[in-house]
Amino acid sequence: MDTYTIADISVRRIGFDDVWQWIARGWTDLWTRPALSLGYGLLVTLLSYALIGCLYYFDLVYLVLPLAAAFMFGGPLLAVGLYEMSRRIDEGASFAPRDIVGAVRRAPLHLAYMGLMLMLFALLWVRIATLMFALFFGSSMPPLLDIFGSLFLTVQGVVFLTVGTATGALLAFAAYSISVVSIPMIVDRNVDVMTATIASLIAIRDNFLPMVLWGWLVAMMTAVAIALGFAGLIVIFPLIGHASWHCYRDVLGDPKA
Repeated sequence: MDTYTIADISVRRIGFDDVWQWIARGWTDLWTRPALSLGYGLLVTLLSYALIGCLYYFDLVYLVLPLAAAFMFGGPLLAVGLYEMSRRIDEGASFAPRDIVGAVRRAPLHLAYMGLMLMLFALLWVRIATLMFALFFGSSMPPLLDIFGSLFLTVQGVVFLTVGTATGALLAFAAYSISVVSIPMIVDRNVDVMTATIASLIAIRDNFLPMVLWGWLVAMMTAVAIALGFAGLIVIFPLIGHASWHCYRDVLGDPKA
């Protein structure tokens, strides 16, 4: 297996078969401690419902779709506890809920920096989506019951969705490129943000097509979970989180090996 080394970190070359193996191993991890994994997914789902409730209360329902898309930006950081679970499962170590919740303490400052970068991507996307909505539909907000009809059943709405999807995909891929292995790497090795980000970018560069496949699968699984009224996140979010750990370990290897 070819490697590229940066700061004593080897970036491996992987293939398409490895991507499907990540999902299989993630599924195994999910059912190793199902109460913890599914409980984690339930918590993320409840947070999503709470956010939607806040948007509805403040009459900002039109932000539901862009914020649902923005979930792709923050998802890798929300999954920190799942990375810690998979790390301990790999090592055969015991763990309790407090260990999962406390995973952030392994590298709080570096994770905070990554969180800030991903938040900036999310805020940029929401701002762009809001401006595009105003450009296509004006400043007046259509009634709640008419929003989906305006988006999906009119030429104007379809063009808006097409342009918005393309723009969001570019931003999402940029965020994905800097975070796909960097956040699990920070949790595992407590490296600085710059090293982790460069390693992630090299992983994308050297494994472009397999990593595009992995990103596409993550996006599709997340879209399905959201389309199921966010309830699908109960299973799909921990599955993605556990599988992302195995993505990191295959691409960057075990530091103890």
